[in-house]
Amino acid sequence: MAFARNWRHAWVSETPERVGIREIPALNAVFSEAFTERYRKDGMVGVRVPHLNPAVWKFAITDAEEGAMIWRNARDGIAAFNMVHRSGVEGWMGPLAVHPDYQGQGIGKMIVTTGVDWLKKQGATVIGLETMPRTMDNVGFYSSLGFTPGHLTVTVTLEAARSGIQSTPMSTLDPHERELALRQCRQMLQQLMPGYDYTREIVLTAHHDLGDTVFVRKGSEVVSFAICHSVPLVEGRATEEVRVLKMVARSEADFDHLVTQLCAHARAKGGRRVAIRVQGQYSDVYRRLMARGARVRWTDLRMSVHELAESRPAGGGIVLSNWEI
Repeated sequence: MAFARNWRHAWVSETPERVGIREIPALNAVFSEAFTERYRKDGMVGVRVPHLNPAVWKFAITDAEEGAMIWRNARDGIAAFNMVHRSGVEGWMGPLAVHPDYQGQGIGKMIVTTGVDWLKKQGATVIGLETMPRTMDNVGFYSSLGFTPGHLTVTVTLEAARSGIQSTPMSTLDPHERELALRQCRQMLQQLMPGYDYTREIVLTAHHDLGDTVFVRKGSEVVSFAICHSVPLVEGRATEEVRVLKMVARSEADFDHLVTQLCAHARAKGGRRVAIRVQGQYSDVYRRLMARGARVRWTDLRMSVHELAESRPAGGGIVLSNWEI
């Protein structure tokens, strides 16, 4: 096994290992320390980043599969990690972090380039990540590795509300109906964005009891769906919102109807609001959400490997894909 020299702790493995569920506490420790330090460098000294919900980590690890990578230090602890995800030809990385004790030694470059190389070998034709737009160090770092900045991703929330016509959560279906709905969701996405596949996220969301997939049909045809997580993102917190991970619709009208159903779904799950992450290239969708009273909560900068950026579906469809967990 090869190692990279570090002035504090001497060695960091240059070869990643696949992380297991049992190492979630260690991942949480590195995550918290790394992002707390990032905020401190940005001038927010009093901010302490909490641990993520272990259930969310389980989803990230199982969704990434062989892309769930860690790098060991000399004491067999975790010095860095990168959760590398692929949904068909769509590849993205997150979360990823280097413990503060190992920053500034080239470890960050190593874990990002390893992730990019892995995605290319897996056939990804879109490779990207999201970072904090205000952090010049991060933007410059990823730019030096061949990433180019794209649009902002704006997280907006809408209040939970009742709806006269209910959508169909996949969890309410019998096994045969569920398989049919899963197949229809996959086929619709393929028509809008050939090569994309959110099947694994739908299945894992149900398997880990993290939330549900809400879909809307016209007649026998699925015209929109959204993968939603209702478990709290932060460890020890109560459910306050339903987070949309993936959202697909054939048209703006279908999107609007699905948003109404998501607000009702959030209310049924005991949440106060639904959170939707809108990529800036969908300015028309963003305006429609703001007209409904959406509130802006957060922004991230979408960055992609040069010539491996995402595009909008042809024919007016909408595909919102969360590059965060």
